[in-house]
Amino acid sequence: MDWKLDRAVKKPIYKQLAEYIEHGIADGTFPPDKPLPSERKLASELNVNRSTVVSAYDELEANGLIERKRGSGTTISKDIWGVTKKRVPSWNQYIKAGSFLPNVPVMQRIQKELTVQKLINLASGELSEDLFPTRFLQEIISTRVFDGNLGYDHPQGNENLRDTIGKHVGIYRGIEASPSSILITSGAQQALHLVVQCLLKPGDAIVLEDPSYHYGLPVFKSAGLKTFFLPVNRDGINPEDLLFLHKRHRIKMIFLNPAFQNPTGVFLHKNRRQQILELSSQHGIPVVEDDPYSLTAFTGEDASPLKSMDQHGNVLYISSLSKVVASGLRIGWVIGPKPVIERLADAKQQVDFGHGSFAQWMANEFLKSSYFSIHIKSLVKQLKQRRNQIVTSMETYLRGDVDFQVPQGGIHLWCKLKKEYNELQLLEASIKRGVIYVPGATMGSEAGYVRFTYARETEEKIDEGIKKFADAFYAMDKKL
Repeated sequence: MDWKLDRAVKKPIYKQLAEYIEHGIADGTFPPDKPLPSERKLASELNVNRSTVVSAYDELEANGLIERKRGSGTTISKDIWGVTKKRVPSWNQYIKAGSFLPNVPVMQRIQKELTVQKLINLASGELSEDLFPTRFLQEIISTRVFDGNLGYDHPQGNENLRDTIGKHVGIYRGIEASPSSILITSGAQQALHLVVQCLLKPGDAIVLEDPSYHYGLPVFKSAGLKTFFLPVNRDGINPEDLLFLHKRHRIKMIFLNPAFQNPTGVFLHKNRRQQILELSSQHGIPVVEDDPYSLTAFTGEDASPLKSMDQHGNVLYISSLSKVVASGLRIGWVIGPKPVIERLADAKQQVDFGHGSFAQWMANEFLKSSYFSIHIKSLVKQLKQRRNQIVTSMETYLRGDVDFQVPQGGIHLWCKLKKEYNELQLLEASIKRGVIYVPGATMGSEAGYVRFTYARETEEKIDEGIKKFADAFYAMDKKL
């Protein structure tokens, strides 16, 4: 047998063997008129335990590909094409063949752990339930009559909500927007997907920040885009670096998170914002601004989005209520030139026929009420307290072995650990102690970084979580 097992990969050996035999059945390597190798013989040839071969044959038999009879050995099923019975599809092959790539394994691991055990959650980029405006939303439900449309609504979303969002971004974010320039989406994530799928094609070059939440998103790789990264320092990306990349690679689109960037918490300097807009205008490069956090500024200083400075319509502005109201509402929006919005709306209609009417009604009532400003003031106050707590805890338990820039808004703390360590081993050690966070590699950074989110837990839990992380960190240090 020419085929060899790959012991370096994480995939179980029996699954590798089962897939090899399945492919061999399909391409004729294993003809239907001859028996398959016996379990003992195959185990000997591959130098594996017989139980491994048994497990592979069990899976093939369950999928209807082979038959096992005592005394006759193992043969390819005579009913393989389902003449007299149904055959289970080879779902593993379909999963691999899909064009949309899966999440990175570390993020899958984090998500799984959060569903199967109770951990101090410094990983999830969302608000805790006690920060939701639940009381205000309940008040709206109990005192106001739902008068929304229960049928399919306008392709761009409910017109009342779009009108309210236009007024909202004018008051809170300094952006001029008419209802016709707004598309309602299922959060900012769907907006990003629509932009990538509708406005770019395979082979196009785009720019992302490094580190960046966008780094781990499968949407860019699945679309076949060429991604280039610009380092984020204390003032954000350097426009000169952007110009250099454009001259070499003909950049088609720039994706930025300028206000309290995820994960660094950096606020893109005003001078750099202006330079980026000038480059965009000179070279005709659109900018996609992802703005989840501009309303969370802790200092009270102006934190207006890049879009508020856009005089020529070069910026597609994406935002949502997920990070400042409630992630479960799934209300986001895109603001841009009318032809672009109509193109994105057409694609959204093909995917889901528009957003849910009740969630749109709820968002509209909350945004236009006095409750919204009360909620934002309370939210910023509580986030600042949690930010202060995590900074204090870092300084207490990590004793100068960590560097970070204190964020002036947002929900993330980006940390550089000064000692060398194995990233995955540290994550596993932390999980065993009851705390979880996001390793820096998932954000595209160089080694030695971690991201802690302080919006998901109380101050008491934040302190406990950082202490547990420090215990794991120093325990690893002793092993080294």
